[in-house]
Amino acid sequence: MLRLVVGLGNPGKEYERTRHNVGWWVLDEVARELGFDFSREKFKALYGEYSTPKGKVIFLKPLTYMNRSGEAVGQFYRFFKLQPSELIVIYDDLDLPLGNVRLRLKGSSGGHRGVESVINSLGTKEFPRLRIGIGRPKRKEEVVDFVLSPFKEDELPAVEKAVKRAANCLIEAIRRGEIDQKLINKCNTEV
Repeated sequence: MLRLVVGLGNPGKEYERTRHNVGWWVLDEVARELGFDFSREKFKALYGEYSTPKGKVIFLKPLTYMNRSGEAVGQFYRFFKLQPSELIVIYDDLDLPLGNVRLRLKGSSGGHRGVESVINSLGTKEFPRLRIGIGRPKRKEEVVDFVLSPFKEDELPAVEKAVKRAANCLIEAIRRGEIDQKLINKCNTEV
């Protein structure tokens, strides 16, 4: 059963609408759909709770900035004595075309420093993840500026659809109590 759902992002108004915060956008959409908020703070993170017949699910927004996300995630993970399969991490992915959604049961960081921090903190990469495609800049040296910039106006419809699909995927995983191949096939979309 999923017990900890983590959206990666950066705190602060200046990062709110950036590409790097799309994991938080997904959590905000889930919170709207399920009727909870992120009004609590613990272990350098904002969190909200949602009760299901199978148990409580914690939704987490680390406040440690992207590259140190593992600090907050690791503290919650150890506090609740979780197994890797009880966690899912949602984040932006440069290697996916804009608006694509990919659910996987495990994998490497793919160069994403936030995910790398989570892997290092937990000591495993055997946890589910939900990636939202943000596209890639034309030149490699522009990556940092690219992920910390807002989406362009003409990109927003694709991103908003991807966020909605990702949120629906998470809600279904929570209701099912597991992530199986059928759900993975349903959630993985291309635009």
